[in-house]
Amino acid sequence: MSTPPLASGPEGPEGPEGPEGPDALRPLLDTVLGALREGARARGGPLPAGGPDAVAARVRAAVGDVLPDKGDPDALRLLVRALAEGAADPAHPRCAAHLHCPPLAVATAADLAVGVLNPSLDSWDQAPAASALERLVTRALAREAGAADALVTTGGTESNQLALLLAREAHGGSVRLVCGTNAHHSLPRAAWLLGLPEPVLVPAPAGTLDPAALDEALTTLPGPLLVAATAGTTDAGLIDPLPDIAARCAAHGARLHIDAAYGGGLLFSDRYRHRLAGLDAADTVTLDLHKLGWQPIAAGLLAVTHPGDLTALDQRADYLNADDDTEAGLPDLLGRSLRTSRRPDVLKIAVTLKTLGRTGLGALVDQVCAHADAFAALVHDHPGFELYDRPTISTVLFRPAASTDDAVAAVRRKLLTDGRAVLGRARPDGRLWLKATLLNPHTRPDDLAALLQLVEGNTPR
Repeated sequence: MSTPPLASGPEGPEGPEGPEGPDALRPLLDTVLGALREGARARGGPLPAGGPDAVAARVRAAVGDVLPDKGDPDALRLLVRALAEGAADPAHPRCAAHLHCPPLAVATAADLAVGVLNPSLDSWDQAPAASALERLVTRALAREAGAADALVTTGGTESNQLALLLAREAHGGSVRLVCGTNAHHSLPRAAWLLGLPEPVLVPAPAGTLDPAALDEALTTLPGPLLVAATAGTTDAGLIDPLPDIAARCAAHGARLHIDAAYGGGLLFSDRYRHRLAGLDAADTVTLDLHKLGWQPIAAGLLAVTHPGDLTALDQRADYLNADDDTEAGLPDLLGRSLRTSRRPDVLKIAVTLKTLGRTGLGALVDQVCAHADAFAALVHDHPGFELYDRPTISTVLFRPAASTDDAVAAVRRKLLTDGRAVLGRARPDGRLWLKATLLNPHTRPDDLAALLQLVEGNTPR
């Protein structure tokens, strides 16, 4: 049996077209692209029809024996087609449940280069150019958030956990988290993982953290304290009153973390950037470009105002960052992450920033925010629906008027099972609302109207 060609390698005796070069990918890429098209046609909508059991059965049929005695040369086509047929397509205008963006083609192409070259950012000699690129890009994005440096993470959850870890170490090994009841679930979970005291939850009666209640908590609680505010809640896309929160943290000597995993993308927009006023007062900021940055997962960052905080992550492993190598000028990468082996997710980010520029990215942000405003207007003007509130970013909460919570849940599940629309759910006021998170810049007004008509036509009476 011949050895399968490698995606990358030295030029073989036949030159760059040899079986060990990147050109080994060319026929495979054609196979993948064809299988993606076939799968999307078979799916026929934003989600596969039939629900979990039907999807699982189709996958089992496509896979067959997971580890056969003899390999199947058609496996790539079969499995990519099965994955595409059974996928939730974030590029479809009726796929609007989560903070799950359709990735830019240029970013996806850059991700392919990462897969081919396979650098690992745990030592400089495994990723010389990637480590230099990461340093340039992270510092540039940190400046956008009013910070000094940034670490690349897998997303908001890892960034929030890192923020709590840095706060704990900055305060000598212990800190107490204070956050709103609207905070992302990863924050209290990070406190648990890090062995911190039980978090103090501050009321968020209007969906945003109440500054007066926060002030009362900071007055009565013993320090050290870490306040976590949110710029873009998962349920409704709301932004806490950041300047007021920052002022109260400063008055009480509390450290401030801002989870801007969703809302951080507003930094690219001249029209909406002002909604993040106060962001630069934070000690740490979570950013996440696989939301309002249109990156393939994963593309998270943690921006840090005080670079000295990062010394808490310093580690020594002689085979990766020996002291004499570091003294000789080889960059030490172990203190840039909690992970060891780590792919350079920064390439796709760098390519996107360079290709689109601030104006191009800002235009995408403006477009999805405009889509949310337009969808909210449709809901508001329709007598058969109730609108929760005007959108702050690109999330719209709505529900069929006079419907019970059971009816709202039923229409969502019916659309999911039929594969016709993907909508989320939220309970911001105790009632169940449908959630449309609009992250596709190419959505058209007709798509929005069709989505609303679909919900109306499938609501139990």
